[in-house]
Amino acid sequence: MKKILYTARFFVKASPFKELTVSAARGMATLPQYKYETLRVSSPKEFVYHVEINRPEKRNAMNLPFWKEMVTCFEQISLDPDCRSIVFSGAGKMFSAGIDLQALTGAISPSENDDVARKAFRIRSVVPKFQDSFTALEKCLKPVIVAVHNGCIGAGINLICAGDIRYCSQDAWFQVKELELGIVADVGVLQRLPKIVGNDSLVRELCYTARQMKADEAKELGLVSRVFPDHESLLAGAIETAEIIASKSPVAVQGTKLSLLFARDHSVPDSLNQVAQLNQGLLQGEDVGKAVTAMMSKEKPVFSKL
Repeated sequence: MKKILYTARFFVKASPFKELTVSAARGMATLPQYKYETLRVSSPKEFVYHVEINRPEKRNAMNLPFWKEMVTCFEQISLDPDCRSIVFSGAGKMFSAGIDLQALTGAISPSENDDVARKAFRIRSVVPKFQDSFTALEKCLKPVIVAVHNGCIGAGINLICAGDIRYCSQDAWFQVKELELGIVADVGVLQRLPKIVGNDSLVRELCYTARQMKADEAKELGLVSRVFPDHESLLAGAIETAEIIASKSPVAVQGTKLSLLFARDHSVPDSLNQVAQLNQGLLQGEDVGKAVTAMMSKEKPVFSKL
């Protein structure tokens, strides 16, 4: 499989997508304001950011710096007016092998001199920090399209469940691995996956057996919405969807994300009240007029940065 590079122009074969023209200067270089040890942030299209787990030599295993940088990175992107949508992927041969076990051991190992209660409180104080690393995708106001190729294991599937849209390549496979390690998954998959797929029996099967789930089954289940032939066409498709989202009103897009997340965790009446309160302000904004005018004149609207 060819390693995807953002060159001045590339054509994705066996893909329904148009030829993509990508700025080499923007695509090749990490954005200077985003300098991380484990993440790489670039901008393949206007208002579209591409965040990659950048530990290919370790199969993108998630070490301690990764967990900290995820929160910092997505908090920064959420406030960045030059970003309206995000593609998230893994560099190298696979999406992610999951948590780096050395990082896990180092993070939760209490002092041998502590009694059981104090050890428990120490571990309890650490786990929410790991959870925050993936919740950062939800808290980020910009929609996140997760593009998965090859293995998505353990913490990897926990991560993607916090994304807005999930695509994968035909060679992708998913595994809730934690049970094989003798631990309960605690960074999101047990809470988010049932709400994503709506099949309680199958979710329990996947979590209790730790078996692998292939791309076609993941699509049938609803974990992913599209399956692409290979890694290259996967990224091209994800970037194109991100570009479409970025062309819409950033006020409407971010307001929609807020309302969808609220509706997931609240009743219908409460959610209707939330969106009514949200729109009492947003409907007075300039984006509504710009969108209507552009539609009437059959022109592409241009929205101010948010």
